[in-house]
Amino acid sequence: MLMKKVAVVCVFLLATIVCPISCAQATPQQSPAPTLANLISAIRAKSKSLESSPGTRHAYDSFLAAHHLAPNSVSYSDFILVRLFFEATRDAGFWNMHWSITDQPPNSDRIWAQWKTVAQPSFTQKTATAECDELSALFAFLVQRSGVKGVGLFWPYPNHTVAVWSLLPANNAVIRVVVPTSQIFLAEDDTFDTRKFDPWHQKTIYDYTRHDVPDSFELPKALFGFFLAQLEKYAGASTEALQQIRNLRDAVFQRTLTPEQAARETLRRRAAYSSSPEDQAAFQHFADDLRSSKK
Repeated sequence: MLMKKVAVVCVFLLATIVCPISCAQATPQQSPAPTLANLISAIRAKSKSLESSPGTRHAYDSFLAAHHLAPNSVSYSDFILVRLFFEATRDAGFWNMHWSITDQPPNSDRIWAQWKTVAQPSFTQKTATAECDELSALFAFLVQRSGVKGVGLFWPYPNHTVAVWSLLPANNAVIRVVVPTSQIFLAEDDTFDTRKFDPWHQKTIYDYTRHDVPDSFELPKALFGFFLAQLEKYAGASTEALQQIRNLRDAVFQRTLTPEQAARETLRRRAAYSSSPEDQAAFQHFADDLRSSKK
């Protein structure tokens, strides 16, 4: 009888030890809080994975060739981050920003305030409306928070603002890279590192060091998830494919194309576009998302 009681006690003690361990192992990992800090961390992680992307490598090599730079004379990781934030935050980029005259100061405060109210993001609707100086400030702020230095605001005209990335390549002079966060005064093919504006027209370009919102700032969960999902869909595509998709997205925002018309045009370009699997996937994602928005 005593042996049976001992056995029961042993089984009970073993269960109290094993169960918490197994239960802890079975508990699903919680999603990260939708904070700015976690958004930056996710983008940095994604940028690291893009180092082997053909589209990203081609963009980097083309950038070096355009500036007659030696291989690896510019940080590849910095280039990826800067390009990624540009494609996300530009007018009609894959975070669905939209340009309009707002008469707001050259910072991103109003953008964050608008994002705070987006409970259900849509593929065919803007997430925020901002003028050129606000878009440029948002880009510069996010790049600065990611750890890349040398990004500031540039006024090519008194009534227009873009961003500029100033960098010092190994064994070379300072280069100023124009980052046009809107298409104002530009053609539809102008994109990252456009030569349409002379960045040396402005004597000094100061780093954007203003902290527009704290790292603890929380976005709505649905919007946070939308930003990360868009990052997965489009971050690996080539500059040329992203520019075409950007222009089609802008046409939907401007209502010069319906979502269905834009989806058909997207698939037409996908079929005619001899490119990488990442580009093919980006075109397909965009068409599918446009059509899903009608359901």
